[in-house]
Amino acid sequence: MAKTQLNVRVDEGTARAARERALARGMSVNRYIEELVRQDAGEVGHTFVEAAADFMKQYEAVFAEEFGGDREGHRHGRGEGRR
Repeated sequence: MAKTQLNVRVDEGTARAARERALARGMSVNRYIEELVRQDAGEVGHTFVEAAADFMKQYEAVFAEEFGGDREGHRHGRGEGRR
Protein backbone atom coordinates (compact mmCIF):
# COMPACT_ATOMS: atom_id res chain seq x y z
CA MET A 1 0.00 0.00 0.00
CA ALA A 2 1.33 3.44 -0.91
CA LYS A 3 2.10 5.71 1.99
CA THR A 4 1.35 9.41 2.26
CA GLN A 5 3.12 11.68 4.67
CA LEU A 6 0.86 13.57 7.05
CA ASN A 7 2.32 16.23 9.32
CA VAL A 8 0.39 17.18 12.43
CA ARG A 9 1.11 19.50 15.31
CA VAL A 10 0.17 18.48 18.83
CA ASP A 11 1.15 19.78 22.23
CA GLU A 12 4.12 18.19 23.98
CA GLY A 13 1.92 16.23 26.39
CA THR A 14 0.01 14.59 23.53
CA ALA A 15 3.25 13.81 21.69
CA ARG A 16 4.75 12.28 24.85
CA ALA A 17 1.63 10.19 25.44
CA ALA A 18 1.67 8.94 21.83
CA ARG A 19 5.34 7.97 22.11
CA GLU A 20 4.82 6.21 25.46
CA ARG A 21 1.75 4.29 24.29
CA ALA A 22 3.41 3.26 21.04
CA LEU A 23 6.51 2.10 22.94
CA ALA A 24 4.36 0.14 25.41
CA ARG A 25 2.72 -1.63 22.47
CA GLY A 26 6.04 -2.29 20.74
CA MET A 27 5.22 -0.23 17.66
CA SER A 28 6.21 3.01 16.02
CA VAL A 29 4.29 6.19 16.70
CA ASN A 30 3.32 6.15 13.02
CA ARG A 31 1.77 2.69 13.28
CA TYR A 32 0.10 3.59 16.58
CA ILE A 33 -1.58 6.62 14.99
CA GLU A 34 -2.59 4.58 11.91
CA GLU A 35 -4.26 1.98 14.13
CA LEU A 36 -6.08 4.65 16.16
CA VAL A 37 -7.50 6.15 12.97
CA ARG A 38 -8.53 2.73 11.62
CA GLN A 39 -10.25 1.89 14.90
CA ASP A 40 -12.06 5.21 14.90
CA ALA A 41 -13.18 4.72 11.30
CA GLY A 42 -14.44 1.23 12.18
CA GLU A 43 -16.38 2.57 15.15
CA VAL A 44 -17.99 5.20 12.96
CA GLY A 45 -19.10 2.47 10.58
CA HIS A 46 -20.46 0.45 13.47
CA THR A 47 -22.25 3.50 14.86
CA PHE A 48 -23.82 4.15 11.45
CA VAL A 49 -25.16 0.59 11.26
CA GLU A 50 -26.61 0.86 14.77
CA ALA A 51 -28.27 4.18 13.91
CA ALA A 52 -29.72 2.70 10.73
CA ALA A 53 -31.09 -0.27 12.67
CA ASP A 54 -32.67 2.07 15.23
CA PHE A 55 -34.22 4.11 12.42
CA MET A 56 -35.68 1.00 10.80
CA LYS A 57 -37.10 -0.17 14.11
CA GLN A 58 -38.68 3.23 14.81
CA TYR A 59 -40.30 3.34 11.38
CA GLU A 60 -41.07 -0.37 11.04
CA ALA A 61 -44.84 0.22 11.05
CA VAL A 62 -44.55 2.90 8.37
CA PHE A 63 -42.51 0.60 6.13
CA ALA A 64 -44.91 -2.30 6.75
CA GLU A 65 -47.88 -0.12 5.84
CA GLU A 66 -46.19 1.28 2.74
CA PHE A 67 -44.66 -1.93 1.45
CA GLY A 68 -46.91 -4.54 3.05
CA GLY A 69 -44.13 -6.45 4.83
CA ASP A 70 -45.33 -8.42 7.84
CA ARG A 71 -42.54 -10.97 8.10
CA GLU A 72 -38.80 -10.48 8.04
CA GLY A 73 -37.37 -11.28 4.62
CA HIS A 74 -40.83 -11.74 3.05
CA ARG A 75 -42.08 -9.46 0.30
CA HIS A 76 -45.63 -8.95 -0.76
CA GLY A 77 -47.83 -6.08 -1.73
CA ARG A 78 -46.11 -3.62 -4.06
CA GLY A 79 -43.52 -5.19 -6.32
CA GLU A 80 -44.31 -8.77 -5.26
CA GLY A 81 -43.45 -10.21 -8.66
CA ARG A 82 -40.07 -8.44 -8.83
CA ARG A 83 -37.01 -10.25 -7.45
